[in-house]
Amino acid sequence: MSQSKRREEAAWKSRKQARHPHGKVKSLAEFASEYDAEHSK
Repeated sequence: MSQSKRREEAAWKSRKQARHPHGKVKSLAEFASEYDAEHSK
């Protein structure tokens, strides 16, 4: 196995494991309700 192939596979694995680095994506309704809660003070 060539060096570049090994590097390519390592990069793919790291991308696969870091699929959701910021947690679950919020729906627009969830985001809007949080925004309203914070900015209605």
